[in-house]
Formats: sequence, structure tokens, C-alpha cells
Amino acid sequence: MNDSREWTPQAVQAEIDALKHKPGALLPILHALQDRFDHVPEGAVPIIAESLGLTRAEVHGVISFYHHFRTSPPGRHVVQVCRAEACQARGARTLEAHAKATLGVGYHQTTADREITLEAVYCLGNCACGPSVRVDDQILGRVTPESFDALVDELRTQPLEVLG
Repeated sequence: MNDSREWTPQAVQAEIDALKHKPGALLPILHALQDRFDHVPEGAVPIIAESLGLTRAEVHGVISFYHHFRTSPPGRHVVQVCRAEACQARGARTLEAHAKATLGVGYHQTTADREITLEAVYCLGNCACGPSVRVDDQILGRVTPESFDALVDELRTQPLEVLG
């Protein structure tokens, strides 16, 4: 993993200090932490709580309420299956069940090989081409169980990126 994604209490505090003056600072801080570290580290919760005058339970409650936030690092790839109505009408529930069975994980879980994290998303803006998935930053439409399997095979055989 890229060293810049490893969190430290000092790095967390720097993100908090940059945003704590804003009204409703908790959500911007959580987004900043996830953007920087690919997740909101559990160890950041007490730092956030103390800095904002909140309880740990209040901070944890917000993190757990919003499905967007992760409390552990994701796999090498994040695969999101659209669960919005238009995609459901085009077979997303079948694709969702297939994805969970194929990967052997549920939503917000990562495969044992740390390659793929499966997440739900509630609209990718690709309604006419459902069911849709987003893989990292790429949106794919008309995904079938067969094309999903090919996608997973491709993701697992991609070489690791060389960090520069």
C-alpha cells in the first residue's frame, strides 16, 4: 500500500485542524480522512471526538450511518453494484446475488485475497444501461453475471501498479 495512505494521529489531526472551523465540520472531516487514507481509521474516532467536542459514540454513529464511509482499508479494487430502482428493473438484484456468491463476500466486505471490496451504490447515473457497476473510477453498463465474472478475472490478473 502507498505510504501516503497510512494514517498517523498527526495526519488525522492535520485534516481535522484544516476543517474544524467549518459549520457542521464532522462530515467534511470524515470525507477528507477517507479521501486521504481510503478509509476512516478506527483510531481517528477519539481524535475527532475530542477535537469537535463530541462523544465517540456520536462520531461512530455518523460513520456507521453513511454507507460511503469505510472503517478499514478497501481491497485493491472497489466494485460497486448499483441498487437504484432503474438498475433493479434491469436485473441488478440477480447481479447483486451473483456478485456476492462469486466473491464470497457481502456488501462492505473485502475478499480474502484483499483484491476486491464489494459495495452498494444507489445511482451511478447510467440508468438506461443498467444494471451498472463502478469499478474503481470506471462505470460499466449492461453488466451480466457472465460479464461480471470476466471483469473479476481481469481485476485479479492485473499486475500491481508500480509506485513512483
